[in-house]
Amino acid sequence: MLDSDLFSVKDQVVLITGASRGIGQALAVGFAKAGAKVICASSREGGTRKTEELILQQGGTVKSVYADLSDHAAVVKMSHDALACFGKIDILINNGGTISRFPAAEYPFDEFQKVIDVNLNSAFQISQIIGQKMIEAGHGKIINIASMLSYTGGLTVPAYTASKHAIAGLTKALANEWAAKNIQVNAIAPGYFATDNTQALRDNPERNQEILKRIPTGAWGQPKQLVGAAIFLGSTASDYVNGHILAVDGGWLAR
Repeated sequence: MLDSDLFSVKDQVVLITGASRGIGQALAVGFAKAGAKVICASSREGGTRKTEELILQQGGTVKSVYADLSDHAAVVKMSHDALACFGKIDILINNGGTISRFPAAEYPFDEFQKVIDVNLNSAFQISQIIGQKMIEAGHGKIINIASMLSYTGGLTVPAYTASKHAIAGLTKALANEWAAKNIQVNAIAPGYFATDNTQALRDNPERNQEILKRIPTGAWGQPKQLVGAAIFLGSTASDYVNGHILAVDGGWLAR
């Protein structure tokens, strides 16, 4: 008989960045439904109000924090604010991110730097601050949100691609150092999901069809379809999973 607690995240405290919409919102609502205490983070004060409402409507427990993830000092403050919400964080999900599209030959360097700051540097900062507390507590789960562009190069998104390759590497580096501390660090690489980040692709008939033809399921993913993978990586079911990049892509990589 399956241990009923194996996949439980009940009463665990989870911090999710980029929780105002899309994947982050779906994960926040999913963890709340599973009984976790959720801390929603977004780039501005009040940015997660809709997510909070969805959680409260189902009787969940939620608090919010905010920071511009390109601002080093703001990220540090937000991390400490999050720790103060419930006195601990058991599960950290680094989901906050941004994307900017320009041909590589014309890519503005300030845009490149912003994407790296938001997608990569903030994830390290938050992981370091929260990770220190996890080490003291003797346990923890960190889940980074990678991408199909952790594996491929993409088109007109050199900064995003660089950041998501780096997120995969950071996941493995932290896992190597913290596995012995009973902290599991893994990543989820979503395939092509219907979110704000992919709106431009879905609005381009040619690119939309190219992508759909490669996905064996023949459909774009929906954010709620990532919840199961995140619950697994946030629960004791994944205690011997470390440094892994879990693709949730409808079979895109299999093609």
